[in-house]
Amino acid sequence: MRALYTAATGMAAQELNVQVISNNIANMRTTGFKKQRAAFQDLIYDHVRRVGAQASDQGTILPVGVDIGGGVKTVGTPRLMTQGTLSQTGNDLDIAIRGEGFFKILMPDGSFTYTRDGTFQMDNTGRVVNAQGNPVQPTITIPQNASGITINAQGQLSVTLPGSTTPTLVGQIGLTRFINKAGLQPIGDNLFTDTPASGAPQDGIANTDGFGDMQQANLEQANVEVVTEISDLIAAQRAYEMNAKVISATDQMLQSATALFR
Repeated sequence: MRALYTAATGMAAQELNVQVISNNIANMRTTGFKKQRAAFQDLIYDHVRRVGAQASDQGTILPVGVDIGGGVKTVGTPRLMTQGTLSQTGNDLDIAIRGEGFFKILMPDGSFTYTRDGTFQMDNTGRVVNAQGNPVQPTITIPQNASGITINAQGQLSVTLPGSTTPTLVGQIGLTRFINKAGLQPIGDNLFTDTPASGAPQDGIANTDGFGDMQQANLEQANVEVVTEISDLIAAQRAYEMNAKVISATDQMLQSATALFR
């Protein structure tokens, strides 16, 4: 019976659904993480009797047809790029983006990646870098004898140098945005790369031209809602169990049918 294969596609779909949910829950404390959801579509149908076909020599038309579905398939795991809540950290180089935009990171091979994770530090030369030691763009170097680091809403980084009471501007952290943020490719380490689906990166300055602003000494939390994920997990589990019951019931029907012909 084709019901065996149809139910099997449902079990496979819900298994993937649970995997997506489990990854969301696992990253609920990951800075700047954006949750995913599984998207499904029905498979091709076997049109036993096509709706609208001629039903008799008198020209009557079938008002309904007989269409046997083939099950379900996964078409994507789109990422939801909604804003996460901000959490104060007290670290001068922690930066949260409130609104549109990504931090631009220069990789060792010369390529660029993008992130919402503003957990920054200084390396041994004073450059502002991410957790992997890759510099934030544009590259900013903080003098070793500087103090009083301040970062305003536009990303301008100022410090106080010895012998001066006036803050000195040493650089400005930029932001990058995309037409389709969901089209970015995740590569791990809280980083994304641009793709043809995301559109070309658009560099700009925070708090201008639709870019979000920067909040110093804050970090953006994951946009994962625990209650929603647990609810989705229960629903996925129930759907998996129901498909398993369909396979069990179909197997029993096959056994009964086989017994009749013995």
